[in-house]
Amino acid sequence: MSDQNPYQQPNPQQPPQGGYPGQQPGYGYPGGQQPQQPGYGYPPPAGGYGGAPGYGADPNAPYGYDHYGRPYSHKSKIVAGVLQLLLGGVGAGRWYTGHAGMAVAQLLTCGGLGIWALIDGILFLVKDDRTDADGRVLKS
Repeated sequence: MSDQNPYQQPNPQQPPQGGYPGQQPGYGYPGGQQPQQPGYGYPPPAGGYGGAPGYGADPNAPYGYDHYGRPYSHKSKIVAGVLQLLLGGVGAGRWYTGHAGMAVAQLLTCGGLGIWALIDGILFLVKDDRTDADGRVLKS
């Protein structure tokens, strides 16, 4: 009969032994040690694994940070620029980035008779500091 009672309360002076009652620690592994997972004990890289959203990602910046430390948006500045160049009279690039007030102003003025829409579309494509409505930098 075993010395251990599986229904016995754990002794606070003795560290827990893991596994089933009566099982030896590390049972079945060479040298009695369980293998460690790669990277165990180290924090994941910034922006999650591979920079994709998910495990280990910062909830404030799920798409990572730019070189100035500003969080990236999930929206693209190329898509915003092309939408603004093609459909700037209705403020399509601004609707895409979530700037509803600016989009309504472009809609009511037909994109500044096309000049405002053209300049805004070019700036979307050229400048790196364009943001979405949440203040996150548009990714390239």
